[in-house]
Amino acid sequence: MSDSPDPSRYFDNAATTPLDPRVLREMLPFLEGDFGNAHSLHSFGQRARHAVDLARERVARLIQAEDPSQITFNSGATEGNNTVIRSAGDASVSPFEHSSVRETAELMGFSYLENQGLELLPPCRRPELISLMAVNNEIGTIWNPGTLSRAADAIHSDITQAAGKIPCSLDGIEYATFSAHKFYGPKGIGALYCRSFPPKPLLTGGEQENGIRSGTLNVPGIVGMGGAALLAYDEMDANLAHAQKLRSIILDGLEGLSDWQAQGGQQVSPYILSLSFASIEGETLVVELDRLGFAISSGAACSSRSTEPSHVLTALNLPKTWLRGTVRVSFGRFCSAESAQILSQSIRLVVERLRSMK
Repeated sequence: MSDSPDPSRYFDNAATTPLDPRVLREMLPFLEGDFGNAHSLHSFGQRARHAVDLARERVARLIQAEDPSQITFNSGATEGNNTVIRSAGDASVSPFEHSSVRETAELMGFSYLENQGLELLPPCRRPELISLMAVNNEIGTIWNPGTLSRAADAIHSDITQAAGKIPCSLDGIEYATFSAHKFYGPKGIGALYCRSFPPKPLLTGGEQENGIRSGTLNVPGIVGMGGAALLAYDEMDANLAHAQKLRSIILDGLEGLSDWQAQGGQQVSPYILSLSFASIEGETLVVELDRLGFAISSGAACSSRSTEPSHVLTALNLPKTWLRGTVRVSFGRFCSAESAQILSQSIRLVVERLRSMK
């Protein structure tokens, strides 16, 4: 393994994205001289406060929020998801959700929405909250959570794989959660969008963020999220076209290979490509490609160490043959077309070699 991996061969951008150098440059002053607490009244604190206010405006614009005050900064989507789900008295969540929604809902005794394939059915009884992600983190399926707004008092959507990548619609959505590190910002910072009814706070003591999320503000992280949001907004069309090109290169390169299929249905994010290969283990394919300098994954990063089949693919009743042989290729602005071509060739060769060994 090389000491300096080639970032153009990093195809696991759904797990995390590299910190954009332009974002790092914007963060650096707040890691050095501008170290003030954003809630202090003196000039040190006010410089930090102004930077936080600017970042809030940028993040609000990115997801098309009506007002920056609807944005609450936190540590990321996992915290935001826990805040919203634990605040509900009753909820139904889709079976395709990220583990921070799904496992939290199970702990709270909440129910799952029924599904027919990728189609989600309205609940039989009206819950206080429905949670449905905008883009699935494993297979890239796009849903419109707002269409369920008449089936519950409020709709929550984890928009982590949508924010900064595809245009977001908050129509019919009361709560949205997302993380900066999915669109080239720093890790450990994210945001919760609340249209009008703040959830019960998960963290108390300090009254920061209008009492919704107490704790001293992570000013460098917030500045980084704001900088990443600005770039994502300005460059969304170019990044989207780049992802579509890379996706086409991979799919074209696999033409003629036997016994494989792409998952996710017709409405999918171009940033995520879920591929299933019969008669191989997805984890083995990941390891073999890593030896060639490529990073892909066998599922969500939060569950990559689990030996259990993907809950997303299981909910689709995918046959075991396809379940075990599924990998995720996810695209980003630093991936190159040349690397995508080599990756598609490498996938084909490795799959054929692994099958010949059986």
